[in-house]
Amino acid sequence: MDTAEGPPQSRLRTWMLQGLSDMGRQGGHTGPHAEPEPPHKGQRWWRVMCLTGVDYFSTLGYQPGIAALAAGLLSPVATVVLVVVTLAGVLPVYRRVAEESPHGEGSISMLERLLSFWQGKLFVLTLLGFAATDFLITITLSAADASTHLIENPHLTGTLHGQQMIITLVLVALLGAVFLKGFLEAIGVAVALVVAYLGLNTVVVIVGMYHVLTEGHVVTDWSSALTTEHGNVFAMIGVSLLVFPKLALGLSGFETGVAVMPHVQGDPGDTEENPKGRIRDTKKLLTAAALIMSVFLIATSFITTVLIPEKEFESGGQANGRALAYLSHEYLGNTFGTVYDVSTIAILWFAGASAMAGLLNLMPRYLPRYGMAPHWARAVRPMVIVFTLIAFLVTWLFDADVDAQGGAYATGVLVLMSSAAIAVTIAARRAEQKGWTIGFGVVSAVLLYVTGANVVERPDGVKIGACFIVGIILVSLASRLARAFELRVTSVTLDDMAERFIRDMSHRRIRFIANEPGRRDKAEYRDKVEQIRNDNDLPEQEDFVFVEVTVTDPSEFEAGLTVRGEVLHNRYRVLTLESSSVPNALAALLLYARDTTKCMPHIYFEWTEGNPFANFLRFFLFGHGEVAPVTREVLREAEPDRARRPRVHTG
Repeated sequence: MDTAEGPPQSRLRTWMLQGLSDMGRQGGHTGPHAEPEPPHKGQRWWRVMCLTGVDYFSTLGYQPGIAALAAGLLSPVATVVLVVVTLAGVLPVYRRVAEESPHGEGSISMLERLLSFWQGKLFVLTLLGFAATDFLITITLSAADASTHLIENPHLTGTLHGQQMIITLVLVALLGAVFLKGFLEAIGVAVALVVAYLGLNTVVVIVGMYHVLTEGHVVTDWSSALTTEHGNVFAMIGVSLLVFPKLALGLSGFETGVAVMPHVQGDPGDTEENPKGRIRDTKKLLTAAALIMSVFLIATSFITTVLIPEKEFESGGQANGRALAYLSHEYLGNTFGTVYDVSTIAILWFAGASAMAGLLNLMPRYLPRYGMAPHWARAVRPMVIVFTLIAFLVTWLFDADVDAQGGAYATGVLVLMSSAAIAVTIAARRAEQKGWTIGFGVVSAVLLYVTGANVVERPDGVKIGACFIVGIILVSLASRLARAFELRVTSVTLDDMAERFIRDMSHRRIRFIANEPGRRDKAEYRDKVEQIRNDNDLPEQEDFVFVEVTVTDPSEFEAGLTVRGEVLHNRYRVLTLESSSVPNALAALLLYARDTTKCMPHIYFEWTEGNPFANFLRFFLFGHGEVAPVTREVLREAEPDRARRPRVHTG
């Protein structure tokens, strides 16, 4: 279909919308870790693991301190419970997600396929709200913790003390500036950061364990205090389950692990339809990351609990938000500690970059396709500005406090994990895998309990998530309303019979009759032709082709159009179409007929009875209603040149 040329765009607008035409399409992606590698040109799974590891492993920067605040002396036991849930529950769930969505779509895409119509769209928008909470809080929390490591460094604390808010905002702004400049994929950088960070943490853990062994009283003091406080092992496990929701930050990273799947090399024989090697290696990636993180979580929670005084974990303490950095300075000196701080700041900042990439990958995948975002939402730079401004607001609301943001982060992580567990449970049930269905069902129940407990204890997370959800839904509906008259048919395909009808009419005059199919008997078509001739004062020798549109899923916004031709009652030629919107389908057919035949098509309607406003709502929500004026309006927006616009007649 021809499109009219618009006025020249400014250089700023061109720069801001660079790549717009390639964003958000089927298979299209945005963001630094979202664009898939060319076939068989991907990376080895362990290298891609480092890309997800900048998000997952960087939580060591603040997780031990948060665990100590939440569980106190019980932190190592509670962390063991967390590891059991990770390895026995969350890991199998995401290994199944990798099987079900091998192109990086994740659990939201799985649930989208299970639900249709408006309830499916609203459910996806809700999950997107929590995903936005997860990724945005990752950006702000990581920046806040990076600023904490910077401020508490002995060489800088005198100069930077009290400047945490400003430093955090500068780090967030720097992140946004990098994405505005153009952030190329940098798996090599991620590998270097992860290797250096885990290497430094290994040194801290070994030195910490050495001090635990050489200062035997610290273990005795800890175990005595633990027994005095909680009594027996069963009481400890029970309390650990109660505080478990507060430790949920240690579960982050699995969604990112699935999102980076397109980078995994796989086997030479992999195809897009059946990437067996990619799925196998992604499972290795997820398993290796979970095992590495589990070892570090248990070890670091133990040494930080027994070696660091409890008061240092509290707000204002030297170990608050930086427990391992505290140990590195305490036992390895300020030089090593400074190196550790630099490494931690770098990986935390890169975790924010990974989260920004996740947002840029996730939102354009859904919202523009639903018609629930303007066209510019498919471009990277405008979305970077939007997300950066929101991150500024979140940082200001939480006063750049790591502990205060923990609840919101955990809520986003847990909701996404619960949705993934529910998705794989449904997938296993449909595959008639009884054992997996029961197992995944149990994991779903556990994660739903943890999510609910986290929401009850720290409602700030669900409040932030609710703000994102309400904001996304309101903006989405407003955008859909603003784009209601947009031509949203991506392609038009005709079968041989339909092509023959249009080709035959092009030798005379192309006249269509829009008909809402009823009984489809001979009388229906005869009466309709007679009515159109009388209403429009047309001679009897004029012939017509009927066009009948069946509405499929009215909540869909963009889709291709398939047109089939048939002859009914040995006389009446009928084109049948399936679409989410009657006016859009008719407008697309008219423009296609004009462009392929170079003849001006005409279409004839009868007025729809009823209240015009009610009819518009029917069109907006259900794809049909006041068809004639809406078809004309769609044509007017699609073809500004009135002389080239197909003719609409209404009687």
